[in-house]
Amino acid sequence: MVKAVYPGTFDPITNGHMDLIERAASLFDEVIVAIAANPSKQPAFALDERVAMAKDVLKHVEKAHVIGFDTLLVHFAREQGAKVVLRGLRAVSDFDYEFQLAGMNRRLDSNIETVFLTPAEKFSYISSSLVREIAGLGGDVSGFVHPNVMAALKNRIR
Repeated sequence: MVKAVYPGTFDPITNGHMDLIERAASLFDEVIVAIAANPSKQPAFALDERVAMAKDVLKHVEKAHVIGFDTLLVHFAREQGAKVVLRGLRAVSDFDYEFQLAGMNRRLDSNIETVFLTPAEKFSYISSSLVREIAGLGGDVSGFVHPNVMAALKNRIR
């Protein structure tokens, strides 16, 4: 059984994230969507809110399980029995950072491999920060997030 951990802040979870998770579920026996507390990023939504949103919009993905965490990623992956860290690459600009992160994670635990997936082309430009910015300025984000996430964004902005 091969478990993959897909870590991120998911502030909020987007259609691009969902695309990667759905496709990863066809590749791995289990996909753990690991939502990082990451207080240094000052997320718009609290960890428990981000976990609840992700659980809600991913309930149709049987192999996906959502868990919040606030530890070192390789420690979390090891605790979950995961052998794979899944990372998304939207553009070449993501590669430098992700390559460095993968190397550091390999150095910290050589038993955990990093696998990169690219989103479907129609999602390659979506990021949580852009979604928050557009929503904050009154723009329509319905094409970028699940309707329940859009409702949560509207409530947060009020």
